[in-house]
Amino acid sequence: MRCAVPRFLIEAPNREIIEQAHNEAHGSVPNEVLEVDPNVVDAFLGRIKDPARMDTSPGKAGEIPIDPGFRAIMFTDLKDSTLMTTLHGDTKALHLLHIHNALTRNSLKAHRGREVKHTGDGIMASFAAVPDAVECAIAVQKAFAAYNKENPEAPLYLRIGLSAGEPIEEHGDLFGKAVQLAARLCAHAEPGRILVDQVVLDQWQGRELPFSDLGDVTPKGFDHAVRVYKVNWTEA
Repeated sequence: MRCAVPRFLIEAPNREIIEQAHNEAHGSVPNEVLEVDPNVVDAFLGRIKDPARMDTSPGKAGEIPIDPGFRAIMFTDLKDSTLMTTLHGDTKALHLLHIHNALTRNSLKAHRGREVKHTGDGIMASFAAVPDAVECAIAVQKAFAAYNKENPEAPLYLRIGLSAGEPIEEHGDLFGKAVQLAARLCAHAEPGRILVDQVVLDQWQGRELPFSDLGDVTPKGFDHAVRVYKVNWTEA
């Protein structure tokens, strides 16, 4: 029969202090001291100590990293992704999807976007700033337009929807009204278009960019209409 031996995690300046503390507490109980890297402990057990308190006094508050929770959310949707399999076969359709992924992810990387998840025929992404999200969406559409010009035999057209707000994050995914609205705007968009809501327009901060007012739309699942705008990215 094997008996379980108690194990303790102790931080001390040297081995001698640990052995002395153990002997005073447990007498002649057999013991073994194993030195471990604190980084390994953190990786295995998670954070075991509270971080040092930050100085919140006047003049120091600006040094505190603050995450307000505000995010711009972008959804993309590849037109006729299912039909591509019928038209081109499994291998070619998968290749075209990989092209979609590469073009979109290159723009995300260039505009500080974070890919939240792949939706099968599109990507959900988040941004800390609305201008980054809008500029990324424009860059994505321009990348697809350039690709289509060089590959007219198998063009790819993308819908993009953008919204902004304070989503809830859980297990790396985002939830909430802003997420739902971005997805609905993406579904409402015509291929090759970028649609945004009023919050995105308001957060654009007066930069030069032509928007077209498409009026009020009541997205599926919403009990009220929202103002929708089209980004005229070909004029950007």
